[in-house]
Amino acid sequence: MKKLIFACAAVLLILNACKRDEYYRDGGLADPNFKGNMLQYLQAKKVPFDTLAKIVKLAGLESTFSNDDFTFFAIDDDVIRRTIGDIHTYDDNKGDSRYHSLNELLFHANKDTVKTLDQISPIIWRKYLQRYMFKGVNRLKDYQQIDFDVKSVYPGGLYYSLAGNISNIGAVFNTANNIKYIGYRQLVLTYIPDASKPNDNWFSNQVASSDIKPTNGVVHTLAYNGSFFGFQRYDFFNDVYYTGLTASDATK
Repeated sequence: MKKLIFACAAVLLILNACKRDEYYRDGGLADPNFKGNMLQYLQAKKVPFDTLAKIVKLAGLESTFSNDDFTFFAIDDDVIRRTIGDIHTYDDNKGDSRYHSLNELLFHANKDTVKTLDQISPIIWRKYLQRYMFKGVNRLKDYQQIDFDVKSVYPGGLYYSLAGNISNIGAVFNTANNIKYIGYRQLVLTYIPDASKPNDNWFSNQVASSDIKPTNGVVHTLAYNGSFFGFQRYDFFNDVYYTGLTASDATK
């Protein structure tokens, strides 16, 4: 009888392990399909994408997000809030002389600060939003493996965003039971500032949830890691600074 019990227990452990493997391979047991287009998905998930959905409209990309097939790495609203910030952002970052928000920079330059998102040019919103947009419909399984410790062996892959910049996108194969590469897989999006130096100054952002499938394209949601909109803070800051702000439009 004891042998039978132990045998049954062993079978259950094997079955459970198989289920875990299936979970990791498929990216989760939850249904990844969303019954609506990509813009409707962002609008439906007010936390954390309410502001992001508004930026899509301000950028004039409603039709693209409603109809076109592409791969989108979705930032959450905290990235936008942190980037715009307020005039007191420096107070929370004492000892660091860099500007930590757009409004802090504008204030110290004696310029008007951003009060509503529509004051920023649609061209700028479009330019930086497209840094997160890529041609094709690529799921986690479609990307090459990347190991940040041995990039010469597992380098991920280089991709042009719709903004024209280069990013590295790869799947990290995590460790399980002290064995490398057999654990769950996680996408990482890395912005490369200088195409002539593709291995320098990487801005990497892990994906929190992958393979979300609306009726058009595919969405991978980025984990919040304290980054700035567009990855490099001063790119966005300088474009807004030199372009200037417009009057707020109450209809938007």
